Amino acid sequence: MQAIVISGKPASGKTSLATLLAGRLGVPSLAGSDILREMAADRGYNPIGEDWWDTPDGMRFLAERDGNPGFDKEADRKLCAVVEKGDVIVTSWTAPWLTKAGFKIWLSASVETRAARMAMRDHIGVAKAAGIVADRDAKNYALYKGLYGIDFGNDLKPFDAVIETDGKEASEVAREAVIKLKERGVIE
Repeated sequence: MQAIVISGKPASGKTSLATLLAGRLGVPSLAGSDILREMAADRGYNPIGEDWWDTPDGMRFLAERDGNPGFDKEADRKLCAVVEKGDVIVTSWTAPWLTKAGFKIWLSASVETRAARMAMRDHIGVAKAAGIVADRDAKNYALYKGLYGIDFGNDLKPFDAVIETDGKEASEVAREAVIKLKERGVIE
C-alpha cells in the first residue's frame, strides 16, 4: 500500500484520523513530531505526553529548533524516506510538499474548532488554547515558508483529498477518508 500522509493545522484531527486508519488498515502510524521528539530526547529533553510541545520544556526545544533549520530538514528527510517506502500512515506538516509519494489528505478546521479540541485534549481553557493555536499557526507558517517556500494552510495543490472536520466526530472523518481512499484505489 502506498503511504497515507495526513496534514493540517494544529488540532485539526490528524492524530485521531491516523490512529483510526492505522487500526482499520493494520499498518503503523508515525508522526513527524515523533522524529522531532527523538531528536529532542537526543539533546536531553524529556518529550513525554501529547501536549509536550505546549509545555515550557517543549517551547524551549522549539526555540532551539527555530535557531537551527537543520533540525527540521533532517526530520523531514527521515519522514519522506518512510513515506516513500509505503505501508504506513504518516502525519506531517511538510511531507505533502516534499515528496511525490503517498496519498495526501488535508484536514481543514476553523480556529474555533481547533481551539475547542485543544482545550479538551490538553485540559486547558478555550481562550488559552486559542492563543496557543494562533501562536503555533504563525510559527509553523513562518518556519515552513522560510525553510521550503511552503504556503502552509493555503497551498493545497499537493493534496489528493481535503476533508472538512468542523462539527464532525473522528469516526465520521475516518469514514470520509476511507471512501476517498477506496475511490482512488489506495485501499480495497
